[in-house]
Amino acid sequence: MGDSNAVDAGWTRRRRATLAAGRGVTVRAVNGSSAAECHSSGTAGVSNSDTNALKKTRDHSLETSKSEKKKRRNDISDRLSCHESQESLLSSASGYSNYRGILNWCVVMLVLSNARLFLENLLRYGVLVDPIQVVSLFLKDPYSWPAVCLVIVSNVFVVVALYTERQLSMSSFSEHVGFLVHCINLSILLTFPAAVVLFVPSMTPVGSAFALGIYTILFLKLYSYKDVNMWCRELSTVKAKKLSRSLSCPNTQNFNRGDQTVSYPGNLSIKDIYYFVFAPTLCYELNFPRSPSVRMSFLLRRLFEMLFFIQMLVGLTQQWMVPIIQSSMKPLEDMDLSRMTERLLRLAVPNHLLWLMFFYSFFHSSMNFSAELLRFGDRQFYNDWWNAETVTYFWQNWNIPVHKWCLRHFYKPLLRRGFSKMISQSAVFFLSAFFHEYLVSVPLRMFRLWAFTGMMAQLPLAWFVGRFLRGNYGNAAVWISIIIGQPFAVLMYVHDYYVLHNRPEVEG
Repeated sequence: MGDSNAVDAGWTRRRRATLAAGRGVTVRAVNGSSAAECHSSGTAGVSNSDTNALKKTRDHSLETSKSEKKKRRNDISDRLSCHESQESLLSSASGYSNYRGILNWCVVMLVLSNARLFLENLLRYGVLVDPIQVVSLFLKDPYSWPAVCLVIVSNVFVVVALYTERQLSMSSFSEHVGFLVHCINLSILLTFPAAVVLFVPSMTPVGSAFALGIYTILFLKLYSYKDVNMWCRELSTVKAKKLSRSLSCPNTQNFNRGDQTVSYPGNLSIKDIYYFVFAPTLCYELNFPRSPSVRMSFLLRRLFEMLFFIQMLVGLTQQWMVPIIQSSMKPLEDMDLSRMTERLLRLAVPNHLLWLMFFYSFFHSSMNFSAELLRFGDRQFYNDWWNAETVTYFWQNWNIPVHKWCLRHFYKPLLRRGFSKMISQSAVFFLSAFFHEYLVSVPLRMFRLWAFTGMMAQLPLAWFVGRFLRGNYGNAAVWISIIIGQPFAVLMYVHDYYVLHNRPEVEG
């Protein structure tokens, strides 16, 4: 009994010693501080530096789990439904307009088809391009160039117009006398070159067309010159002291500080009228908008384009157009309808390609070249006629200088005199038809009125397209009229030219 108590007491003391030793280890720190103090200090350090990072990690893991759950729910929803209300991409209601790939495809197909035709032409006729032949047309008789002589003589009409305006500004001529002198000057301006072309055998069709084109442009310019100066005198009668802009422009013009504005009659000078003669516009103003300087890089690019496209036009005409026209020199009555249609379609593609090249080379390259050289500020020589959905829109936007002239000096004056819009628009087409026939029939020395009829046919075509066709259908109709109409007129003139010059020989 006593031994057992002693054993228990010993066991209890050893147990207490063991607990005390363990408690001493945990309580006593190495440096003498308690373990509780060490733990509390460690916990304080962790809370100050890493608590935010731990919270962000937990939040990120929660967000990741939520996004994964949401993604799984969306995936299930997508598997359940995959349709929504939307229009087809090629439908007009879809609002889609990026057809760049289709446009590139059309260009590639156009190039490949024309390359095939051009290759067939080379295999059939060989190489027909001969630049020496073109140069020889101008160097055959260098001392007898009637077309160039006609262009030089045109300066007489410019001087007469300037002299008349100066006399009117000083009241040496009355308005009636000045108007009569201008009418005579403008009438001779049109009839004199036509008479020279018709009665001088050495005038070639190409040289005649070039000279008559220069005279037609000069006629429109001098007519505008007459009108604007007359408007200036009308303003001077109501005590207008200064005119710093054209009467047709409702907005004020901004000029460079170095360019001084000119008022009437200070504009009546040789320098002023010849600047207008060479400027790429048909509408006269006392103060044209001017660009700040001449950009040499822009000027050289336009010059390169001019030379390149001139060579392309001449080469394609010799290689492509001339063989087709020569093969078409057969009376139409000797052919059936299918043969005539095949001839027309063969002529349509090269004619249209040459027309597009001419448009770019003249209205973009040449006119921008002259505008840059003269620092002429208004460079809107054309608008987006290729998007035309009506025939009227095409004629208003493919040749902006002519459209501005017709609107300013012909259409609006007719409206102010009480004519209706329909009659005024018909008169504009009649005037355009006259000049088209003038520039074709006179150089060819035959009058068949095909160009005149083609232009007047634009009136019913414009009514039909505007009334019954809209959007892409109207644009397609405009393109068809451009592609088919011009070669049809060319084919008619080729037929008549062949009959006029070759039929007597065949009959003889």
